[in-house]
Amino acid sequence: MRTTTLLIMAAGLGSRYRSNKDTSAIKQLEPVGLHGEIIIDYSIHDAIEAGFNRILFVIRPDIEADFKEIIGNRVKEMCGKLGVEAACCFQSLDDLPVIDGRQIKVPDGRTKPWGTGQAVLAARRLVRGPFAVINADDYYGKTAFRKMHDWLVLDHADHAIAMAGFILKNTLSEHGGVTRGLCKVAEGHTHVLDVVETGGIRKTADGGASSDGEALDPDGFVSMNFWGFPAKENEKPWYMETLEAGFQEFLTLKVPGNPLKAEYLLPTHIGYLLRSGKVTVKLLETTDRWFGVTYPEDKAAVVESIRGLIEEGVYKEELYSDL
Repeated sequence: MRTTTLLIMAAGLGSRYRSNKDTSAIKQLEPVGLHGEIIIDYSIHDAIEAGFNRILFVIRPDIEADFKEIIGNRVKEMCGKLGVEAACCFQSLDDLPVIDGRQIKVPDGRTKPWGTGQAVLAARRLVRGPFAVINADDYYGKTAFRKMHDWLVLDHADHAIAMAGFILKNTLSEHGGVTRGLCKVAEGHTHVLDVVETGGIRKTADGGASSDGEALDPDGFVSMNFWGFPAKENEKPWYMETLEAGFQEFLTLKVPGNPLKAEYLLPTHIGYLLRSGKVTVKLLETTDRWFGVTYPEDKAAVVESIRGLIEEGVYKEELYSDL
């Protein structure tokens, strides 16, 4: 059986999710299930059910203790019983390369993480074989994991990528703007032709969507940062090398103009590769409804949604009991 890794980006501290009473609240660790399960639990369950046999968390060193206490140790024990490997790696602000013989330093005053591109690079020494990437605080549904795993275990041409494509109207929050990768797709919905990271997307009164007053197609496809990258068994995925080269270019060309806030984002990098003709991106369609806890007010809706899925039989009350 081919080893397939699910890389979960859990390093982000949800600044928009901080309450006045608790400035350290970490949205990825908020319980939403009947027995204290968090959103990551449902992703792990669906991934293992789909066939993924390795789980790798990307976290920050400063949340390691909380993360292990709330989920890491528990998941590692559960995965061990199922023959699934689980481990952590760390995204650090000072994990920077040497470029032209010079060690790159963190700009003075910089505290903002480098972004999702660097989060994936945090696992560059650990990932071998095909892998998928997801956000920790997004619920994706079973369809996306099944389609992604089935795609990853096949052989693909060089520089092929897959993306789970969600319908924009199924991914919006009732409580504020969100950022999505708006996609241009080929006729027949076979491939993604472009991805543009777009912020401030909100629901409109008529059920549509807009960003900065510009109307968007609510039935269009968006990226939710669920990507798949093929590789041969036990080999370093080609995308890691491409991502490393792109990070060096970002540090050289982008950071000097915006040293405190520039971010190396995964969809932005993939969009650049697409427009340059350097990759192909297979669209894996899903009509499942996304939900997440971008804002504090989102939590009640997530809890209600999870309860509804349990009542429908999608999940057991004891989440992992059917694996």
